[in-house]
Amino acid sequence: MRTHMSQRQDGAAYFGQEVRFAREQRGMTQAQLAAETGYERPYVTRVESGKLLASEQFAEACDRIFGTPGFFARLRVRVSERGHPGWFIPYVNLERDATEILDYSPMIVPGVLQTREYATEIFHRAHPREESDAIGTRVETRLERRAALKRRVQQPLLWFVLHEAALRTVIKSPEVMAAQLAHLLEETKSPHVDVQVAPFAKGAPAGGLPFILVTSEDGPTALYTETLQQGHVDDSVAAVADAQAKYDRLRAAAMSPEESLALIRDVMEEYSR
Repeated sequence: MRTHMSQRQDGAAYFGQEVRFAREQRGMTQAQLAAETGYERPYVTRVESGKLLASEQFAEACDRIFGTPGFFARLRVRVSERGHPGWFIPYVNLERDATEILDYSPMIVPGVLQTREYATEIFHRAHPREESDAIGTRVETRLERRAALKRRVQQPLLWFVLHEAALRTVIKSPEVMAAQLAHLLEETKSPHVDVQVAPFAKGAPAGGLPFILVTSEDGPTALYTETLQQGHVDDSVAAVADAQAKYDRLRAAAMSPEESLALIRDVMEEYSR
């Protein structure tokens, strides 16, 4: 298998080229590969053309079919990282090993809790000049983050504090918002997920900018923040202590998890009417 990845080459396209190369070396058609992997032929076509980053299950099936132990699985991890901005990769690596994630979001629903339609609109607004396929790759990469956390043997504890503005800001349409809040409610059924809402009625929150605290089993807690086109990971004792104190104040001022879910449900029903 070829292993060099051009810095200019799109990750999904590179993965697709390797799949096509391996398939042709085996003398297989796309239909035959689809049958062997358990996917439909259009799926294989989209993967090979680079319009879709293959799923983890598809990559593992390719390793089995082509006799390449771990190659496609590892390659998929590498190219999936390329679906994120380079400055976001340090956080993605922290997230993969996290035992606890504390997330504060004052304006939008956090990425790992977003629906496909909600995430698509967010990316369209942020990157209005990009083609739909490029936006689609960004969305798939974002959705994969939550899926990866769910597949772990020991899922991390996830705690989200959302400002009420994140519920009230209409992303694309009321229908999209209703589906997003329904998804949020569904996610909170997991014992690993808690959500609190900081309501408008409580006035100015303790923090006006989003931030995330990530704790891993074999490392210190780290603080992740973003500025325009740049992400920052800081594990200094002072920065983490300050952020933890701020998160404690945000949680204390927010509605209880039970009250928060009731508010989310009420807002969802408003969108549904």
